[in-house]
Amino acid sequence: MSIETRELKRNEFYLAEKVWEQYRGQKADPVHERIFGVFVNGDLVATARYTKHPDGIEMDCVFVPEQYRGKGYARNAVQELINQCGSEPIYIHSTIVLISFYKTFGFSPIPEDQLPRNIKERFLFCFGEMEGCNVCPMVRKGEAPR
Repeated sequence: MSIETRELKRNEFYLAEKVWEQYRGQKADPVHERIFGVFVNGDLVATARYTKHPDGIEMDCVFVPEQYRGKGYARNAVQELINQCGSEPIYIHSTIVLISFYKTFGFSPIPEDQLPRNIKERFLFCFGEMEGCNVCPMVRKGEAPR
């Protein structure tokens, strides 16, 4: 079995969109995003998306289709994103159940009012009650480049 973890090329973004059909039908934006993935035998089986907003960096679309879960592929995709992009703070909206997973990468829960405006606005439907929406804002402070 061949396993490769790497950043997707822009002409491969459609592969992520195909995986995301099972994850809220997300679309990729090659202008503002970078996508990291895990390929098993040439098939994309995990993703983590980096989005550059005007006021901060967001990671989302950490997703593994059900048949590939439990093998560490999400962990590999997130770690590759952090390895390539971790010199600035990275914000996420974690589901409550995944807080401990993200803490292993150095993310810490923060109050909603500490989210950059553009990132916070993506969850306005929660009306200031992210926990009630099963969401916890988190941040990973940037580190000096290696």
